[in-house]
Amino acid sequence: MTDERPATDPRGRHEPVARGHQRRSAEDSAAYLLPHLKPGSSVLDIGCGPGTITADLAERVAPGTVLAVDLFAGVLEVARAEIERRNLPNVAFAAADVHHLDFPDDAFDVVHAHQVLQHVADPVQALREMRRVCRPGGIVAARDADYAGFVWFPQLPALDLWRDLYCRAARANRGEPAAGRRLLSWALAAGFDDVAPTGSVWCYATPETREWWGGMWADRILHSGVARELLRLGLATTAQLEEIAAAWRSWAAAPDGWLSIPHGEILCRA
Repeated sequence: MTDERPATDPRGRHEPVARGHQRRSAEDSAAYLLPHLKPGSSVLDIGCGPGTITADLAERVAPGTVLAVDLFAGVLEVARAEIERRNLPNVAFAAADVHHLDFPDDAFDVVHAHQVLQHVADPVQALREMRRVCRPGGIVAARDADYAGFVWFPQLPALDLWRDLYCRAARANRGEPAAGRRLLSWALAAGFDDVAPTGSVWCYATPETREWWGGMWADRILHSGVARELLRLGLATTAQLEEIAAAWRSWAAAPDGWLSIPHGEILCRA
């Protein structure tokens, strides 16, 4: 069987990345799905990351269950700590590759993936697998950002360079950073015929959110897997990465700083 996973994870699993993901909640990252969750449902949360969204889903479906899966064992340990901190007994964990899920057909009421399909080598195959393990009439839900649609102010040239380099690194690792606009197309190609596509936006324009996002990316562009891949592939120099980090700090300090991040969303009936 061919391994369809990315050769490496361009995001890396360093502290700046984890810090960004740990701020996420079901309310700001899965609002399109929440009205469809019912107590007693079984949920498969693919690419669970640090577990903050997982925990929110578990609270919503209790006494139902959530199985949280990720490709990386270290990430599952972080998620397990979050679930233990919140004292949620209805969550279990497993390592899994979304291209080849080791679960029986029709096993879950809801199959959810947040910011996952942009990173996988074959998102259509991933959605086919998500459909296979979802019971007939159940929900397959996915949400992904669209890096090509990011909008920011002030318009700093180094941030244009940041986006270009990030997208090049992602595609070199067989990902698709402009995934949001492609979700509907991928779902149709995967065989779904009942798809509700929507969109939503994260907006960072307050001092607190600018400090968080700008600081996170100033660190990430220098000290995460993104930086390592850009340097390894010869796509950027250390000086360019330092210039980008300085631009993110400048953006964060600007009183009129603004960033909007568009997302595509799909709710598919299995």
